[in-house]
Amino acid sequence: MARNVRSPAVAGQFYEADPQVLAHQIEGCFTSPRGPGQLPPHHRSDSRRIRAAVVPHAGYPYSGPIAAHAYYAIGAEREPATVLILGVDHFGHGVPFSLSNQPWETPLGPVEVDHELAEALHRGPIEIDEPTHAAEHSIEVQLPFLQYVLARPRFVALMIRYSPYAELQRIAEIVRKAIDGRDVLLLASTDFSHYISAADADRLDHLAINEILRRDAHGLYRVVDKNAISMCGIAPTTVLLAAVTGEDLAARLLRWGHSGEEAPMREVVGYGSLLLEAPGPSTMAKTVPPTAASTTDLSFDNDPGSFVR
Repeated sequence: MARNVRSPAVAGQFYEADPQVLAHQIEGCFTSPRGPGQLPPHHRSDSRRIRAAVVPHAGYPYSGPIAAHAYYAIGAEREPATVLILGVDHFGHGVPFSLSNQPWETPLGPVEVDHELAEALHRGPIEIDEPTHAAEHSIEVQLPFLQYVLARPRFVALMIRYSPYAELQRIAEIVRKAIDGRDVLLLASTDFSHYISAADADRLDHLAINEILRRDAHGLYRVVDKNAISMCGIAPTTVLLAAVTGEDLAARLLRWGHSGEEAPMREVVGYGSLLLEAPGPSTMAKTVPPTAASTTDLSFDNDPGSFVR
């Protein structure tokens, strides 16, 4: 009997649909001057400091090299047992906090689900709702990168709709309890400012990034609201920060950039790649070249052809 599998929604649009071409595209993100500049190392560390990462989710030509900074670091450390991806709800359909409990297909093959973690997350307002995930790209675009840097990735997809801060705190508490004692890498999928000048995106995005670097979930939520920063993934990023409050972690910005770096455009979308790591000497210092870090309407009318999102 064939099992239910979530089919890719944006293969051939946000990233290449042919597996060989896609693998080459991912490698191009790593070797890009906007990326780490090299492929992930062949030999991993036997330990892992990375607890969480914030990564963009636009079309690979635009945000892929920025995302590659985080995936390079992930690929250099011991593999996590599972990855929890906190995604954006661009469409506003279905339940506001939706889990998927089925494998997801990409051109590189299926990605299996950690059913035990999914069951631990299935509490309160978090519901299993597969149709809500059918067209959303913010989680899907992370999977080929995970398949490239992890030998046998398992994951759980949790889509988080923009909500009052108290409600996001409630979701974060469920996440915190679910991941307690488990070997889980957390990813928050977000782009930053949308369709403003590069200078304005730089200024506004770093207001939000500074709150992430402080690991201040409420501060991030307030700054985005106060400055009308069109950060589509404010909800999943807030939940990520709140879920690891109290853990001994330090946040680090790997690279900020924008879509105008790839192609000339008057209005850009901003992207950032950040890590939250446990204390200890950085395993990346000698392998990753330094990079420059140089009205709140958080719902967007998503057009699958708009690859800069």
